[in-house]
Amino acid sequence: MSKQASFELPVEPIVLGKLGSAYGIRGWLRVFSSTEHAESIFEYQPWLIQRAGRWQHIELEAWKYHNQDMVIKIKGVDDRDAANLLTNCEIIVDSEQLPELDAGDYYWKDLIGCQVVNTAGYSLGTISDMMETGSNDVMVVKANLKDAFGIKERLIPFLDGQVIKKVDLATKTIEVDWDPGF
Repeated sequence: MSKQASFELPVEPIVLGKLGSAYGIRGWLRVFSSTEHAESIFEYQPWLIQRAGRWQHIELEAWKYHNQDMVIKIKGVDDRDAANLLTNCEIIVDSEQLPELDAGDYYWKDLIGCQVVNTAGYSLGTISDMMETGSNDVMVVKANLKDAFGIKERLIPFLDGQVIKKVDLATKTIEVDWDPGF
């Protein structure tokens, strides 16, 4: 593994995946990708991890598919014990590495924290998470403490044009056509 001081810390870090358990005895690890296409995680370099509150740069030597898993070999990690020390570390890159999106497309990281307001002006709450369901993405909206409908959390589909009427990332506001009692 590379030394800590030889790289720049990410300005806007984003988690792209996680290192899994050791694979074999020669330092290989399973890797779990959070990117839309699993192997796309390898397009974003360099990778950083945090261990014991310190940033570390990790450099890939190789990667391959093994059955349904992807496994990686990190430079300087040559045995199972060294690989086990990295298990469960998140793979982090600087979000500046992410490609520009077309109009109407959004990164989840940009949507989380946005206020969701319906077309009548009722504040439904704040996006706390996003989920993928296969057919469409779903916003997990944490309701305001004094929600008039007594709802703590809403699941609202991210359907542009149908449910989503306007996304304004500058004001971190999303307008939706959604019944607040739902």
